[in-house]
Amino acid sequence: MTTGPDAPPPPDASGELTGGLLDALRVGIVMMDTRGRVVLWSPLAEEMLGWAGEHIVGRRIEHIIEPWRSAADAADIAGDAASRSGPPGAEPGRGLADRVLAELMRAGRWGGVLPMRHRDGHTLQVEVRASLLVDGDGRPFVLASLADTRLLRGLEHDLAVVDAVFDTAALGIAIFDTDLRYVRVNRALARMNGLTVEEHLGHTVKEVRPGRPGEELTMVQREVLTTGRTVVDLLVPGPDGDGYRSTSYSRITDRSGRVLGISCVVMDVTDRFMASAKVERTRHRLAVLSDVGGVLSELMDVDRRAQSLAEALVPGFCDYAGVLVAQDMAAGGDLPREPLRGGTPLILLGVATGPDQAEVAALLRPGGRLSFPEGSPLSDVLAGGPAWFAETPADLRGGAFSPVGDPRIKAALDLGVGSLLAVPLRARDVVLGLLIVGRAISRDPFDADDLALAYELADRAGAALDNARLYAREREGALMIQRSLLPQRVPRLPGVEVAFRYLPGSTGAEAGGDWFDVVPLAGGRVALVVGDVMGHGLRAAATMGRLRTAVRTLAGLDMAPDELLRRINDLSEDFAPGPDEPMMATFVYAVYDPSTRTCVVATAGHLPPLLLDPDASGERRVRQVEVPANTPIGVFAVEFESAEVEVPDGAVLVLYTDGLVERRGEDITEGVDRLRAILGRPYDFLEDVCDDALAELVPDREPDDVALMAVRLGGLPEGSAMAWTFPAEPSAVRRARHHVRMTLAGWELSALSDVTVLLVSELVTNSLRHAHGPIGVRMVRGASLLVEVSDPLPDPPRARTASDDDEGGRGMHLVARASRRWGTRQGPLGKTVWFELALPGS
Repeated sequence: MTTGPDAPPPPDASGELTGGLLDALRVGIVMMDTRGRVVLWSPLAEEMLGWAGEHIVGRRIEHIIEPWRSAADAADIAGDAASRSGPPGAEPGRGLADRVLAELMRAGRWGGVLPMRHRDGHTLQVEVRASLLVDGDGRPFVLASLADTRLLRGLEHDLAVVDAVFDTAALGIAIFDTDLRYVRVNRALARMNGLTVEEHLGHTVKEVRPGRPGEELTMVQREVLTTGRTVVDLLVPGPDGDGYRSTSYSRITDRSGRVLGISCVVMDVTDRFMASAKVERTRHRLAVLSDVGGVLSELMDVDRRAQSLAEALVPGFCDYAGVLVAQDMAAGGDLPREPLRGGTPLILLGVATGPDQAEVAALLRPGGRLSFPEGSPLSDVLAGGPAWFAETPADLRGGAFSPVGDPRIKAALDLGVGSLLAVPLRARDVVLGLLIVGRAISRDPFDADDLALAYELADRAGAALDNARLYAREREGALMIQRSLLPQRVPRLPGVEVAFRYLPGSTGAEAGGDWFDVVPLAGGRVALVVGDVMGHGLRAAATMGRLRTAVRTLAGLDMAPDELLRRINDLSEDFAPGPDEPMMATFVYAVYDPSTRTCVVATAGHLPPLLLDPDASGERRVRQVEVPANTPIGVFAVEFESAEVEVPDGAVLVLYTDGLVERRGEDITEGVDRLRAILGRPYDFLEDVCDDALAELVPDREPDDVALMAVRLGGLPEGSAMAWTFPAEPSAVRRARHHVRMTLAGWELSALSDVTVLLVSELVTNSLRHAHGPIGVRMVRGASLLVEVSDPLPDPPRARTASDDDEGGRGMHLVARASRRWGTRQGPLGKTVWFELALPGS
């Protein structure tokens, strides 16, 4: 039994083959004797004309043949022989049948179209093919086949259409048999393959297209023949690499499902492929431009911009990239005033190589110095000439660098650079360096479109590098001003140890308005300040300087923290940059008194300080100082409140700005909790506290300004402060003198006894005369001797000019002249007048 694609279809239940062309045409068989009497009538004839065998067998065929109406009809129906022998005019069907039989007996065969009447009455045009046969006894008979002309003409039309399409189509068309050999090829495909039609027939694709393309196409053909899956738009190169072809394959089967072969349609898509490739190259170049634009817009540092530019070009545009600028430009200087000449030292600010170019990367390192000799192509580019374009290694070694050129460049060329572009970096029509890009030999060389892209990249990069240079100079100036407005040194005070850090915003941010300050106050007290002016830039820095000066000035008047905030808030309108730009600032102000170990804190919209309070076991307890949440400076008609906190010896007060703990997309309390966790670790030095906080909370990012101050607070030695309260009686002056004299003797400061007693007498006398209430006297021995006299009268004493006849009015003048400094401050129960005396030997 035959199997496979060439096997015949299986018979149906009746034993007849099905699905063939004759089934489609429905050919009926009729057998007649020489007189036209039907002796055999096949079932298909019965199906075609509707006459059953018992109706037609034994009768003459002329009974179902329609008569013709004219000689012309006879010619159309019976063919030329009938028209020649038939008389003009109408003639019955018998005459037509007789003439057909006469022609058949003469010639032995006859073919033509006869009009036959269907049993239901309509007429069919039937294609007839008849032959004269003789049996073994010598008796003649007629065997005729009948086919409906409608089906036959449709088939002929379809075949004509196929032939017309096959022969005239612009597409290449081929038919392969089951051995995958050409059995039919149109002229279009023959032209595509550069062969004649005859050179294709009987051959396989591998024979017509030898090599790898033919083998790959044969594999595809075999898969299509085996599986029946259609392959559409398979892109293959043309013969000898001439363009590209789109090839489609499908399996051919007959009506019974038998595989006859495969069909092939080939279309020349060279133009489409080239257009698509051009679009893809354009899209790729736009992507390179986009990447470069992104890195140039994100960074504001000359070195980082140059390095990021080189990295953005590899490997999308090239395999090697270098950004070289003039030495002065790299150092932040001005643009070159004259064209750069040969031998000018250049700095390799940015360099990048592909991942498989480790040897080249080892030779070209950022920061290296290069120069190109006078007369070389690259020196001409530096001098303002056009870009230098080397398409082949021969072009590179033929004049790019002289024998005395940089050996690293020559070594890099020896490592496989196939093509090179050197384009000038320009800013405001001034060449400031070179952009050099190269491709490996294994890659397509640069073309004219790549040169145009390199020019565009170089123009953007030159402007970006110049902007970064200008920004760096402006930012450095802003930071210089900002640093000059911050404390240049922190005073050393008894019982107070200070560590601080100020971190300006990283590259990409401007100078900000964060500040800190340490202000010594009377009697060994100290004011601690950390603040933040909203905004960035020179205006914020200048506002910060003015605000810090105002705070420092008011702190010198020994104001309470809440009163100082109120005064600063009243002045905030004067600090604003302009009438339409209100000033907004936050800060925390704390006053620590080592003699009482208390700290009074007030905030203006600022984060509360943290207090590290070691307990008896040595563990560090970190807590947030509970301070009233006052509004920021710049909000008018508000009241400020302060809080007093007792501070044990050795506690650390930490003041900071929000730049330390704030992160985008995160609640600020999370940053505060991280800071508390850091502060809870054991530390021997305050400097370590600041270092760890900055290292962990501000790692490798571009923060806002950060101001951080850690202060270890300790009280004065035991017995360094004495205080008394006297009733408003005349004896208060005598008693005050006695206690002051005895205290100074115990402190071994008897040398200050006379002047101190004199000044205390004047101040106590003033309180007796004007206050009429309890009088307090307090003495503190620290870096100086502080004496305070307080009473319930809120009005501060006023110095007046006394005449020669006046008995009073000279007390405050005496205090001012005899003390190192003096002043007054308001308290919750009245006022305090204080003065300081320098210790002997200080």
